[in-house]
Amino acid sequence: MVVKLGVIGCGMIAQEHLRNLNLIDNAKPIALADPFEEMLHLSGEIPPEKPLKFSNYRDLLSTVDCDAYIIATPNYTHHQIITDVLLSHKPILIEKPLCINVAQCRDILIHAQKSRSSVWVAMEYRFMPPVGRLYELSRREQFGKPLMISFREHRFPFLKKVNNWNRFSEFSGGTLVEKCCHFWDLMRLIIKSNPIQIYASGGMDVNHHDEVYDGQKPDMIDNAFAIVEFANGTRGMLDLCMFSDSVPWQEEIYVTSSQGRIDAFIPASWEFKTNPDDQESLVQYSDRESREIFREHFNLDKKILRAGSHFGAIYYQLNAFISMVAEKKDTPAVSLEDGYWAVAVGEAAEKSIVTGSAQAIEQF
Repeated sequence: MVVKLGVIGCGMIAQEHLRNLNLIDNAKPIALADPFEEMLHLSGEIPPEKPLKFSNYRDLLSTVDCDAYIIATPNYTHHQIITDVLLSHKPILIEKPLCINVAQCRDILIHAQKSRSSVWVAMEYRFMPPVGRLYELSRREQFGKPLMISFREHRFPFLKKVNNWNRFSEFSGGTLVEKCCHFWDLMRLIIKSNPIQIYASGGMDVNHHDEVYDGQKPDMIDNAFAIVEFANGTRGMLDLCMFSDSVPWQEEIYVTSSQGRIDAFIPASWEFKTNPDDQESLVQYSDRESREIFREHFNLDKKILRAGSHFGAIYYQLNAFISMVAEKKDTPAVSLEDGYWAVAVGEAAEKSIVTGSAQAIEQF
């Protein structure tokens, strides 16, 4: 079955989706929607067969018969758009974060109960090959129960987006929702427990200080530390820095049990490499009893590597989503509940920075 797709939103991340869809034989974007003509034009040039174009996504929904939809619009638009697309009763891939706050996420969960749509929240980092391998190793009986998990992301500043929406918490949900929802999701996935409390400290110390948009200065933090406590007694930690784009590893993940430690190292986006084809990741396992260290290196097909800046994550995620649609399955790999938790932790983390105190995480 060739899956006919409607893509709502044509900005940077949508264009990455479209480049990756070109690599999947049974995926065919047949319609695009975006109110910005330039983005609509750029995205329309990516598929080999030119899709229909709409300036209003509601016209796409009412005009074109799609098998599934991809929503890749700015964060603050997610709530209304997904509410409308749920009425189609077709499968949906919604870019992260699900919404910009817990209240909106809860409302989507209510609407979803009335729809036959299978909704997949695009937590791409789950689908990076080294992250998948780390998760697989963490589930092995001989590794034991993960007791601590640590994420370090040292990366480049936020890129420019249409109307600069990603410069303001009002439209993005804040850095710890917009950027870090991936890490809260992975913590919960690996630890297999729900988060209950977070303490975070952070600030906007380097980036965006010289920027003003319509008289408003950006308020997105560019660095933070955070500690998350989980219901089963385990802990997670995040070390985020968005002005550290000269380091060899963009993400480092450490999962520790009483038996050893599993590490994953993910390189910076290939756009920032002198040689974009020279890129690999590393997963290693340190065994506490034997003192041995086992290493695995991951290299991606260059077509997949060059289709995006997430080390293959979007390609592998789209493959899985297209398979779900083509096989008429109704269980997404990343659920609305998963999307809710990622936003809930990020929202509580943003509040913790403002208040200077630990925050309870609103339960699902």
